[in-house]
Amino acid sequence: MKPLLPPVFVNGIEISAERIANEAQNHPAPKEKPGLAWKAAARALAIREIMLQEARARGLTPDPAEVAPGQVETEDEALIRQLSEVAIQPAPADEGKLRAVYDAQPDRFRAPTLFEAAHILFPRQDDMAAVRAHADAVLAQLRENPRRFGELARTHSACSSKDNGGLLGQLAQGDTVPEFEAAMDALDEGQISDPVETRFGLHLIRLDACARGEVLPFDVILPRLRDAHAKAAWARAAAQFTADLVAKASIEGVQLQAA
Repeated sequence: MKPLLPPVFVNGIEISAERIANEAQNHPAPKEKPGLAWKAAARALAIREIMLQEARARGLTPDPAEVAPGQVETEDEALIRQLSEVAIQPAPADEGKLRAVYDAQPDRFRAPTLFEAAHILFPRQDDMAAVRAHADAVLAQLRENPRRFGELARTHSACSSKDNGGLLGQLAQGDTVPEFEAAMDALDEGQISDPVETRFGLHLIRLDACARGEVLPFDVILPRLRDAHAKAAWARAAAQFTADLVAKASIEGVQLQAA
């Protein structure tokens, strides 16, 4: 079968169509567009070749490291890592700028909010209209007498919490699916929600208590900000280093600038 793309050449070094085809298996693409996987593979191998050529031009000698128990880098992987270590120099963190990030949106840096809640779950079924009608009927009873929540949970809920009157105990942010958490966050203490839909079905939620997380001091957040900056700065520096190598290279058979 004729290859989708011709061989690729990087500074005169050929990357064969066979290598590209093998690499393409690591680049998912729609079945109707196999050429996308081919092009992605060709770009990946071309950049790898550029990096290896640069490492050798700098006189680096591969020193494979153990990356996991019993798993050691190949010599090519070691060369690329060593080149990255010596050539990619991310900009250091500026504490003043990190402080400005913190001051601009301090609400991003709160301790987790804690909730105490109970719910009644009406599980998802093919006929969701019937499920909603069931939830609405139970909600009408709760509107008349909220104290019946535990009783109605034991009777109607499909969650194991029904044995405890629907009580879920203490929940932190992230403990529940986003829709459930958003509903809890919008309730006042003691309030019962309208039916809330999640992938599990419909929920009637009662918020029993809520302890809003306080904004954490800058000194506590600073290590997190430094870490985020370091990762972003390294990614930017790596992208720029790769772009500079691509700009200097002679490449045939694939377009790298668009990548």
